[in-house]
Amino acid sequence: MATTFTRMDESTAEQWAVIGSEHAKHMGRVADRVLAMLESLSEITDGFATDQLTHCLQTATLAERAGADDEVVVAALCHDVGKAVSVPNHPRIAAEILKPYVRDEVYKMILVHQDFQGRHYYHHFGGDPNARENHRDTLTADEFALAERFADEWDQVAFDPDYDTLPLSHFEEKVRKVFATPHML
Repeated sequence: MATTFTRMDESTAEQWAVIGSEHAKHMGRVADRVLAMLESLSEITDGFATDQLTHCLQTATLAERAGADDEVVVAALCHDVGKAVSVPNHPRIAAEILKPYVRDEVYKMILVHQDFQGRHYYHHFGGDPNARENHRDTLTADEFALAERFADEWDQVAFDPDYDTLPLSHFEEKVRKVFATPHML
């Protein structure tokens, strides 16, 4: 059933109840869209030894094998999904997609991951390899430690075409679970 208003300021509570019901029925499409965006990363290599989907799968595989919880594993999987839209702004795009579905420290881990990973390559571009330190005052000690672990142990080492990488199908249930219900509206 569709509503009939053409302006929000002329809508009714009953019409918004219909819209709310329709939104609830279609929550699964969030995971569907995220999975499709992840699959699209298989087309992006940009000079790396692996395509970006493989890189994301390796990062999630490493996180899972290290005992990370489902939100961290799914965030590791999705950390570069923003590259499907914009490489320069990919951390913020990925973080904002994840934000309603993960706890704040996981959101921040993805938001700052490029500066944390920069320790391993910013110097090649004349950048500051200690850019992560710029986040020391805006992150708690636990948030900083999680972002550091993500960047140093899982993200920056996940470009090995010979690594025993788990397939996207392995992570699909976790993706559907994490994206099933937003923590906030």
